[in-house]
Amino acid sequence: MKNKLICLFGLLLLMASCTRNKNEVVIYCSLDKMYSEPILKDFEKESGIKVKAVYDTELTKTVGLVNRIIAEASNPQCDVFWNNEISRTILLQEKNQLQPYPSPSAFDIPSKYKDSLGYWAGFAARARIIIYNKSKCDKDDLPSSMLDLSKEKWKGKAALAYPLFGTTATHAATLFSEYGNDWAMDFFESLIENEVGILDGNATVRDRVVSGAYYWGFTDTDDANGAIEDGKNVGIIYPDQKDDEMGMLIIPNTIALIKGAPNQENGKLLIDFILQPETEKILALARSAQIPLRPMTNVPKNVIMLDSVKQMEVDFYEVCGQLNESSVKLGKLFIK
Repeated sequence: MKNKLICLFGLLLLMASCTRNKNEVVIYCSLDKMYSEPILKDFEKESGIKVKAVYDTELTKTVGLVNRIIAEASNPQCDVFWNNEISRTILLQEKNQLQPYPSPSAFDIPSKYKDSLGYWAGFAARARIIIYNKSKCDKDDLPSSMLDLSKEKWKGKAALAYPLFGTTATHAATLFSEYGNDWAMDFFESLIENEVGILDGNATVRDRVVSGAYYWGFTDTDDANGAIEDGKNVGIIYPDQKDDEMGMLIIPNTIALIKGAPNQENGKLLIDFILQPETEKILALARSAQIPLRPMTNVPKNVIMLDSVKQMEVDFYEVCGQLNESSVKLGKLFIK
């Protein structure tokens, strides 16, 4: 009798858990809450499904959430991962932490920005750009390239976020992938010699350039655009646009379904919703000024159109393959 009661109690708990969870979806999200939350709220209103969102800090953004997903592999706690970059989404794919879901909403996203089997899809990109203080920089002698970080005339005057996290880590891994370990390590060592400020995040780079503590630095388009909208005396430069230069790095948001997700069907509905063209339009019109991957009209002048700039030619799978090695090498270099 006692065993029957225990089994019945367990069954009731399981039924209660199913009832509790069937109308919700859990998303881990590394895109800033101010940009992502309104979209998640719109999904709640349209679907009636409760969204539980988990965010991370500016410094460890993406890395913390990826590590959490890996740690929870035997008992997944989230359904969907919305990453504000791409390399660590591919890392999760290679670690068998994702399951394919070819969303019908992704049909018109360019193939270079989505996995062929549907493990992830990209949308609403950002560009790695130069933000500069107009009061500090001579308008006739502005930086124009990633390589300018190592030039002596900018010694102690430029900044970069730690190349271990977020889009800066992807940018660093791209340099390792495209130019080789020796070239990349020589470049980053030259930044130390040139007293480049290595700061806690892209937003911090923006803020320190705004304050005049640094003349210029590398950040993302969304951070820089926010400063401009606030009336700060800064400008944006699209780097490496000459024929013999590397081009500008474009990094999309990505979204993926977690393997063993507790609420898979709700997760698929959320992915379908987020990958709609309307999301790209919202993020382009918002303070984030994110770049649509689809051809789109009626976007603000401050939003880059991909066909108007020279882009880095990047194989994101190769970049992912460099990510761990570059992070280890740069961690030894920059973290004492």
